[in-house]
Amino acid sequence: MNRSRLGMLIALILLTIGILVVTIGIDGKKQARTADAEVSEDVSQFVTLTDAVPDAIMEIRYFGTYNFVGTRIDGYLEPTALLTRVAADSLKAVSDDVKALGYRLKIYDAYRPQQAVDHFVRWAANIPDTLMKHYFYPDLDKSVLFEQEYIYAKSGHSRGSTVDLTLFDMETEKELDMGGTFDWFGPESHPDFCGNPDSAEFTGDNSKSPVGRSITPEQFRNRMILRQAMLRHGFKGLESEWWHFTLKDEPFPDTYFNFPVKQIVK
Repeated sequence: MNRSRLGMLIALILLTIGILVVTIGIDGKKQARTADAEVSEDVSQFVTLTDAVPDAIMEIRYFGTYNFVGTRIDGYLEPTALLTRVAADSLKAVSDDVKALGYRLKIYDAYRPQQAVDHFVRWAANIPDTLMKHYFYPDLDKSVLFEQEYIYAKSGHSRGSTVDLTLFDMETEKELDMGGTFDWFGPESHPDFCGNPDSAEFTGDNSKSPVGRSITPEQFRNRMILRQAMLRHGFKGLESEWWHFTLKDEPFPDTYFNFPVKQIVK
């Protein structure tokens, strides 16, 4: 090998090593931030959601068995929902807003203890357990749930200011048709599926669906009614779930709570 080629090879090796060092450094910082996050059992800044938002309807999926795991989830002792006081106050404004339009909020989940997240992680690592695959992830191999970030070791829900919800139509006495179920693992759950969530324009673009699933203009519009109401009152959405919203100015951005879900008695 001549000197020119040898020099180029050495330079390429050094560049590769440099990229690896930077990547490892960045990843290490992310891991450090997660490790340094505080875990708390303090319930003092939380409220029972129905005390703050009495018009809300509760359907706490993780207290029952109709969820992607198929069993009651650790930490859910009662079929109720908890939120930080400030998040609950903002959600009350959303409730009043949509009630004027003929709807009520229907809550699937809110505060989620770390022990529940740990339950999800154990379940996801148990690849043969696919009891609820048909209902929640028929288009996915369970082995990709970590890789595709459907399951995390930490959840924003555990910080106490995130809520999963839909709209209930008081005239029809049914949930609004959102074109897909809560906790569906797939691009069909994305707010931008078949439309632009910023402009609320339906486009019909279902190219992200691996099997050609789609939603109708009405189903997309229903998702936007919920989304726009939540954004008007200080919440932000999640790019992968139409039902998931977090208070922008959440009071505990670095704290993950672990007390169980049950009525707060004060």
